[in-house]
Amino acid sequence: MKKQHFLLALPLYAMAVFYLAATTPISPHEAKILYTSHDIVSVLMKEGQNVVSGFLGLRIFFIFFGFLSIGFFYELSRRYFSKCEDAYLATFIFMLLPGILTASTLANIAIIVLPLVLLFVLLYEKGYFFVLPLIMFALFFIHEASIIFFIALLLYGIVHNDKKLSIFSAAFLIAFIYLAKGIEIGGRPSGHFAEIFGLYAAVFSPLLFLYFFYAMYRILLREKKTLLWYISFTALAVSLLLSIRQRVYITDFAPYVMIAIILMLDIFNKSVRVRLPQFQKRYKRGFYVVMAFLLFSASLIIFHKMLFYIIKDPKNHFANRIYKPYRLAKELRSKGINCYNETARRERYQLQYYGILSCKK
Repeated sequence: MKKQHFLLALPLYAMAVFYLAATTPISPHEAKILYTSHDIVSVLMKEGQNVVSGFLGLRIFFIFFGFLSIGFFYELSRRYFSKCEDAYLATFIFMLLPGILTASTLANIAIIVLPLVLLFVLLYEKGYFFVLPLIMFALFFIHEASIIFFIALLLYGIVHNDKKLSIFSAAFLIAFIYLAKGIEIGGRPSGHFAEIFGLYAAVFSPLLFLYFFYAMYRILLREKKTLLWYISFTALAVSLLLSIRQRVYITDFAPYVMIAIILMLDIFNKSVRVRLPQFQKRYKRGFYVVMAFLLFSASLIIFHKMLFYIIKDPKNHFANRIYKPYRLAKELRSKGINCYNETARRERYQLQYYGILSCKK
C-alpha cells in the first residue's frame, strides 16, 4: 500500500470513528459499567462526560486509545517489514478490523489494554527492558485477563532463555494466583466451542479469521516464533480450551490476538514473493477477496443505521439492543413519561442514562 493512499484513508477513518462514537446510543455493556462499576472504564467514561457532552463524551478517551493503538501498531510493523508499503498495508488492515473499529468507538477495556500490549512488544524489540515492568504492572491491575499475557511471556522467556522476562512474568503469575485474580474457570462441557469461532469471525471478519488460524498453525509447525506469535497463539489456545466448558468473553482475548495481523501479512508475503509472477495470481486473488470481505464488514459497522431501513423487523438488526432503549426513551419523553418498569435489567441502565428511571411502587 502506497503512503499517499494510507494518508488518504487515515482522515476518512478518523471521521468514521468520531461519527460512530457521537451518534451511536449507549450500549447495554457501557450503561452497566457506567452505573454499577468503579473500574478504569467507568472512571474514563465519567471523566469524558466532563470534557465533551453527549455520547462522544462517554467514548472520547477510548477514541484516543484507539488511535494510540494504530500508532504503536504502525511502529511495530516497521520493525517487521523491510518495505514501508507492507507496514502501511498491515496498519490499514488492522484499522479496518471490526474488533478495532467497534473497540475504538465504544467504551471497553480491550482498547485500553491493546496499546499497552503493543508498546510492550515494541519496547522489548528495541531492547528497552527497564520500562517493561511498569507496563506489566499496569496490565496486572487494569485487566484481570492479562494472566494470558503473562503466561505467553513466561513461555517465550523459557524457550528463548530470557531470564529477566521469565522472572518478571513468573512473579506476576504468582501474584495472580496468590490474589485469586484472573479469568474465572468453571462450568461443565457445553456448546460454547462453536460460539468462540463466531466471536473471532466477528472480530476479524470471517475469511480473515480463517487465515489467522492458518497463520498461527503454520508458524507453530515451521516458522520462527516471535513474541507476537507467543502472545497471540497463547490467547487463541486458552480461549478455545476454556470455550469447551464455559462462555468466553471476547474482550478478554481480543487485545492479544488482533496484533497478529503483522504475522499474517508476513506469512502471506513469504507465500507470494517466493513464486514467479505468473504463479502469484491465485494468491493475489485470494487476498482481494479477503480484503473485500473486510471492507464489507467495516462498512456494515459504519453504515449500520441504514440497515434499519432495509430490514423489515428491527429485532433482527445486530444493533437493536443499543437502539431499542434509545427509541423507547424518546417515545416516553414525547408522552411526558419519566419512569418505566416493564423492561429488562440491562435496558434499565440505558434508560437511566436517558433520564428514564424505574417507577416507584
